[in-house]
Amino acid sequence: MSTSELDFPRARPTADADAEPAARSMAALREEHGRQRSRIAAGRPEAVARQHSLGKLTARERLDLLLDVGSFVEVDLYRRGTTGADTDGVVAGSGTVDGRRVFVYAQDFTISGGSLGAAHAAKIQKVLDLAVATGSPVVALNDSGGARIQEGVLALHGYGGIFHRQVAASGVIPQISVVLGPSAGGAAYSPALADFTFMVRDTAQLYLTGPDVVAQVTGERVSHADLGGADVHGSRSGVATFVHDDEKSCLEGVRELLSLLPSNNLEAPPSRPSCGATTDRRPRLADVVPVEPNRPYDIRAVLAEVVDDGDFLEVHEHWARNVVCALARVDGQVVGVVGNQPIVLAGVLDIAASQKAARFVRFCDAFTIPLVSLVDVPGFLPGTEQELGGAIRHGAKLLYAYCEATVPRVQVILRKAYGGAYIVMDSRSVGCDLSLAWPTNEIAVMGAEGAVNLLHRRELAAAEDPARLRAALVADYRAELMHPYHAAEHGLVDDVIDPADTRAAVARGLAVLRDKRTEQPRRKHGNAPL
Repeated sequence: MSTSELDFPRARPTADADAEPAARSMAALREEHGRQRSRIAAGRPEAVARQHSLGKLTARERLDLLLDVGSFVEVDLYRRGTTGADTDGVVAGSGTVDGRRVFVYAQDFTISGGSLGAAHAAKIQKVLDLAVATGSPVVALNDSGGARIQEGVLALHGYGGIFHRQVAASGVIPQISVVLGPSAGGAAYSPALADFTFMVRDTAQLYLTGPDVVAQVTGERVSHADLGGADVHGSRSGVATFVHDDEKSCLEGVRELLSLLPSNNLEAPPSRPSCGATTDRRPRLADVVPVEPNRPYDIRAVLAEVVDDGDFLEVHEHWARNVVCALARVDGQVVGVVGNQPIVLAGVLDIAASQKAARFVRFCDAFTIPLVSLVDVPGFLPGTEQELGGAIRHGAKLLYAYCEATVPRVQVILRKAYGGAYIVMDSRSVGCDLSLAWPTNEIAVMGAEGAVNLLHRRELAAAEDPARLRAALVADYRAELMHPYHAAEHGLVDDVIDPADTRAAVARGLAVLRDKRTEQPRRKHGNAPL
């Protein structure tokens, strides 16, 4: 696709040396100004048709779906770079979502394939600077073939300036990246640096090196979808936070996410009026979770009973499904929920789950979103693949994230909480503010059967009836060290509650902790086990 096919120069009047100068009037200038803006906004009809034939909307159509009607204020409409086209392939500015200010840029694939050059990068950098200066979220709509080859190092320098600003803005304003077409090479890092990344099936492609380069270097043949499609990044790599079937639902998802986020790190998330959660009993919770510790259930059923209206937005729904992370509201206030998922790998923690939960915890802490942890964890996933893959280091990420968090933190232990996984899942020892437990809770170094096998292996080996002796020893171990009130007796659990009272207890706890203040030690920053 050549630049000449996609780009169009600004219409300029031709001068006749013998002609009389045209009379200038404000009316004529205004009319020409209006035509010029309309022409730029409309784009070349053939280029727009080509974009639609690929199943993609134009940059401006996307902004119309994302922003409140009539709210978009564009900057640098006439900015030109080596393309010779107005906007230089990116539409940038600000608008509102549900009346709240956001800054946006949308790459325009109809102009040089949305490739990034110096002028293109400067516009994005301006948007990021304005977003930080005003304390507003930034939403990036990515549809680009990558660096503009004709500009060489200047294009790479432009990417560097964008990345530098994204890192400086991290934890200051929410950053949302939406991949709606190709986002290759250096362009792939911008979504990776964002807090949340959306991708659309069939059209989004996100990778550092494309299939042709992969085939040339490694001999491996792979499709665009299998290398960098939405489903791959949504379920295997974990790069995509949300995956949607089409652009309309994707941009609606962005609006929903923004409704749960503060504008910046100095503001509270948008709240709703109290809905009486502090006295709201939910008897169904007593039936959702089986008493038997090995029987599976869906933690999302518990989550739905605890949060307002049963409504929550799950993050990374298809990746590391043995842990659930979600944004929701409790009594009108936004919270982040982390919960072990017993229907996937029995809810164990592994490398991917630790990474997923750690990043979510750190995001919530950065933007003053209280944390609720629903615990039912048998431990870390054993095996050489996990150990050699760095399970210790990755598990330490989640441990670090919780230890570092200063927001209000409420833990609810539903059933199992064994070993190091108990500690990591926001135990009292790592700084949880309020620890609650159900009468089904089992907090121990390991399960009773495993503990008895280790502690009494000689007795069991010499017994006439090992099975009967093991059953008796397991019962004794449970009665002495794993009964529901053992941790509470030692002050490690604040209260053992009726499951039906969970929503009310969590709401009351968050209300008590709402004005929590924590002084951090003075330092440049910690050294997280990245």
